[in-house]
Amino acid sequence: MTSEIRSADAAASREFAAGGAMPHDLATLLTLFSPAFPIGGFAYSHGLEAAVRERRVKDAPGVEAWVEVLISRGSGWNDLVFVALAHGAAAGEDGAALADLAELASALSGSAERRAETIGLGTAFLAAARPWIGAARHPVPVLAEAEAMAMPVAAGTVAALAGLRRGDVLTAYAHNFAHSQVSAAVRLVPLGQSEWVGVIHALAPAIVANAGRAGDATLDDLGSSALVSEIAAMRHETLPTRLFRS
Repeated sequence: MTSEIRSADAAASREFAAGGAMPHDLATLLTLFSPAFPIGGFAYSHGLEAAVRERRVKDAPGVEAWVEVLISRGSGWNDLVFVALAHGAAAGEDGAALADLAELASALSGSAERRAETIGLGTAFLAAARPWIGAARHPVPVLAEAEAMAMPVAAGTVAALAGLRRGDVLTAYAHNFAHSQVSAAVRLVPLGQSEWVGVIHALAPAIVANAGRAGDATLDDLGSSALVSEIAAMRHETLPTRLFRS
């Protein structure tokens, strides 16, 4: 059995040399950015609940447009920029830069609930990712010192420590972000399963394009013009009844 495993690993290494992905890295990527990763993402709608309640989003095309805006020029885009920058800082063992990024990511949250969301998810992500953090060849002290961290900074840092490629990480993060929003829409709009799949399929080009665009992003690329989403996130806490925490 051991020889069979070694043979399979060698074959996988040859595939990687030919341009494929290392299975170990792929398995880690799929685990860290799986909707099943235990960080409690199902509890947050990112303001979508308020938008649905106000009838701003009421069907599958509306959900698709809503998520596409977030990924291309809203909070989802900013998240991708922070993931890319945190990945680079962690790979370069720049703890000071990571601390600054974590502080800025938290400060850019447009509302109290958005801040609670990103900090809650990021802190849970760090806790769940302890096996990868502990196995890192070059530990990052800021992770041991931080009591809380914004989600995109935590994700980019852990991914770098795990040796994952930045482009792959950005695509996985963007897909996870979109999946979380569409899954919330399934419960809120509601959407049927076929509609859910259709929306995710339709969002693929935006996911890939914006993940690629974020690869070379700098702090100057941060910014949001998704004002309706920001206002919906602020209004969420005033709803008389709520399914989600944001």
